[in-house]
Amino acid sequence: MSIEIPKDKWPGAVQTVTLGATAEQGGTRTKVVTIGGEQTLPFMHFESETPNRPVIAMEMSSSRPGGWSQVLQDTWGDVLDDPAKWAQACEQAGAELIVLMFGLTDADDNPITPDFAVQTVKAVLEATGLPLVVLGPGQVDIDNAILVPIADATKGERLVLGLCEEGNYRTIVAAAMANDHLVLGRTPMDVNLAKQLNILMTDMGLPRDRIIMDPTTGALGYGIEYGYSVMERLRLAALQGDAMTQLPLMVNPGFESWKTKESKVGEGVPDAWGDWAERGVHWETVTAVSLIEAGADVVVLRHPDSLTRVKESIDELMAAEPV
Repeated sequence: MSIEIPKDKWPGAVQTVTLGATAEQGGTRTKVVTIGGEQTLPFMHFESETPNRPVIAMEMSSSRPGGWSQVLQDTWGDVLDDPAKWAQACEQAGAELIVLMFGLTDADDNPITPDFAVQTVKAVLEATGLPLVVLGPGQVDIDNAILVPIADATKGERLVLGLCEEGNYRTIVAAAMANDHLVLGRTPMDVNLAKQLNILMTDMGLPRDRIIMDPTTGALGYGIEYGYSVMERLRLAALQGDAMTQLPLMVNPGFESWKTKESKVGEGVPDAWGDWAERGVHWETVTAVSLIEAGADVVVLRHPDSLTRVKESIDELMAAEPV
């Protein structure tokens, strides 16, 4: 006796967004990344195919990150001092997307300047053919001061600029619209806030296919349940037809996981915690895979071993046979 599995047919779908532009498209990237397009909940292949697999991005900084775990610093080595070499190492590790983070200072500990920011972005673009996400340090004045000239200097590359938040989205969105870039909107784990920011940005005339949402999240054991539920609710609202929630999701499990005490402390604290390096990679991997199953279209990682393991998990999830 055959069993018929009940299937839902949703009225809505996630917006398809393409990051990066090749020479034929007005940019210099050797490849582009397309995300979104889902018409059902994650990996429910028996209801609808997943048109674009989740993407793994690697995070890098404009200068050596002092706050990173020693495990990460030992893993990447001297490339941490050269953004171009770091970007190349990320691509060689298997990254599909580069996320370049700017801090408040440059490599010499001087306040960051627009010239330094533009030169760093250009060096990374020359070093790798992957699409690029560029994020400011998170202070409105400084973000605006560096992201606008970056947008002007890379017109047509379809970079993702951020972070767009309620207090600073206007300047970043205007720069993105003028130079054919995308934006990343971040809100603090709240469905209504995420929707409201998307409304504000589209009201400025920014097309939905140039917006990615970062609803923020927590790490394994540190708020991931709440982050997971917010992402799940955003996806359900999108499938039910709410246009202002139908944007792809990008989250940063690398940042969240490597700031937990389990990933930061060394050996023997306590002994039962096991190998320090392996523990941190496990923490990042499990967090990332959980968020992918919640609906993340892009996860941003820090450790190359985590990338390998998460890619294997995505392969398994994508290979599931439709019923």
